[in-house]
Amino acid sequence: MTTELQCCAAANVSQPLEAGPAREIYDALNVHEPGDEALAAGANYLRERLEEAGRLACDLPPALDGLAAWMERRHDEVGGQYLAYLQARKAGAPRRYFSCRAHALYFLQGVAPTKMVDGAWLYGLLPRWRDERFRGLIRTYLEELGEGRAHANHVAMYRKLLAVSGCEHGSPAGDGHYVQGAIQLCLAYGCRDFLPEVVGFNLGYEQLPLHLLITTYELAELGLDSYYFQVHLTVDNAGTGHARKAVEAVRAACPAMGGSQDYYQRVRRGYLLNELGLGTVSVIQSFDLQAEIERILRDKSRHGRHMHSDYCKVAGRTVNDWLSEPGGMADFLQALQRQGWIKRHADPSESRFWRLLQGERAEMFGVFSRYELQVIHDWIAGERAGEPAARAAQAVPLRLRARLAGGSSTVVGAEPGADEQDEDVRLLKRNAMEAATVQDAMALLAGMMAPAVHYTPAGMMATRMFARLMDAS
Repeated sequence: MTTELQCCAAANVSQPLEAGPAREIYDALNVHEPGDEALAAGANYLRERLEEAGRLACDLPPALDGLAAWMERRHDEVGGQYLAYLQARKAGAPRRYFSCRAHALYFLQGVAPTKMVDGAWLYGLLPRWRDERFRGLIRTYLEELGEGRAHANHVAMYRKLLAVSGCEHGSPAGDGHYVQGAIQLCLAYGCRDFLPEVVGFNLGYEQLPLHLLITTYELAELGLDSYYFQVHLTVDNAGTGHARKAVEAVRAACPAMGGSQDYYQRVRRGYLLNELGLGTVSVIQSFDLQAEIERILRDKSRHGRHMHSDYCKVAGRTVNDWLSEPGGMADFLQALQRQGWIKRHADPSESRFWRLLQGERAEMFGVFSRYELQVIHDWIAGERAGEPAARAAQAVPLRLRARLAGGSSTVVGAEPGADEQDEDVRLLKRNAMEAATVQDAMALLAGMMAPAVHYTPAGMMATRMFARLMDAS
């Protein structure tokens, strides 16, 4: 049976779910230069979401003057809740969010549509770079972009996190996973008509949430790189960070000649946009290890159901026969257990099925992605999946590890000075130098700082040049 369970390596990429309205808006706007039709659809989508948000209860103070005290009180409450969490963990309480390493990787993929457009809601403010009222928010956007440094650009950081965690291929995500990203992109391109809502959304997004503290702690505990989340703990502080600047920005953008009440009501609606779609906790709670392993095998069955010989049978049925019924993966897993190929709630290395995937002679090398391997590993480990020994399992086959040891790493984006040979960078610099006015140059640079391209070498260069010109003006 060593060769009978082999599936086609091309099965690594799962088929996407049917796109819903949020995914359609997300895809239409997450390009370098969205067309007029996409922009109009985005504005309509945003109006619908604002109407939905307007029906939610709001915890903001009734008047703008209470925002600073509200922020301080909220910060203290979150700090107290986190301290209680740490004390409970020290007393022996289990992790609150992640049952196993696969659960954490599932979370990283589930929130990726939002993280891949991190900071996008502020993009539309770039044309206002001469206006002192908005320079603080523009500075926040530049910081989200790492001020043109790849290692500090939030989108580049998250892309790298997914890659080093074996999650770069992603997994199927429902439309709810794209709601927050779609909203951020709509705000990015609708700033002219929705400025108070942009300011309000920024106010909510930049406040320090309890879930960020806990996920940062538990990701590190599971041996995953939590630096991306740690950075947000630092920059979103209530003292001098983005949380404080967000409150200051609400006041700075308030109309000086009347209309402040209408303005603040719109700020409140923009703030409530943060509550729509699947948030961090919802994504975490949606994980089901049994359902996830069945989904993985179901996806693989489309490619593997014709790849096996018929001489070996499981519970009286050929492997091809089992795989021809994608809905029967739970029964297939049960049959593999009964015939001794899988030993649940034990070290996965004791299971013959796992040894087909991992080891010096893993005949099924390349069939499953690193994330999928982690799911299979943790499902086999079962009750032991959260133990230190189970967490130490390597989801990278030995053959691949040997290749990586002698290879070179790939860095997303480029550091200053490392992108001079890039043709887009050379063209950008030439066109910026030849611009008739500073305003023209800034407009050109801003175009390369769009959510879909700012993490590229040209986007990094544009960010650095934009920051220098803005500071010099």
